[in-house]
Amino acid sequence: MQTDIEVSECLILALMKFCFVLLLAVAALPGLHAAEKPLYQTGKIVDIQQKSRTRILYYQVDTPVTTEDPYFELSVQVKDTVYVGDYSPRHPGDALPDEWNVPQSEVRVRLDKHYMYLMRPAGTELQFVIVKRMAVAPAQTIAEPPSPKK
Repeated sequence: MQTDIEVSECLILALMKFCFVLLLAVAALPGLHAAEKPLYQTGKIVDIQQKSRTRILYYQVDTPVTTEDPYFELSVQVKDTVYVGDYSPRHPGDALPDEWNVPQSEVRVRLDKHYMYLMRPAGTELQFVIVKRMAVAPAQTIAEPPSPKK
């Protein structure tokens, strides 16, 4: 009788140790996934526009009092797709990096479902909300010169 109790206690302890190790392993898996560095792609800035939105501050005797909030609309081509994104700066006087104002300048881009993150020259990211995706015809490669028409 005494041995049956000792055997069952030993089995329970072994099962508890196994469950504890399994729980630790499962808890460590998301940490391993989060340790991966984000994947950046090389893109080209196609267009930059500074625009503004009208925002209503309050109503005074049924008349709206408004202000203009500036934002940037930036188009980036990554492979065969052009992503158009909006960025609202914290302060109205903030600007995008000067390196991006050069036509067709290259930039490192990380794409999520609704956001694109552009790497600044200083190494920090700037988050843009993707408002539009447009397919672009792939660049045509010249394999052989066109044959003359007869």
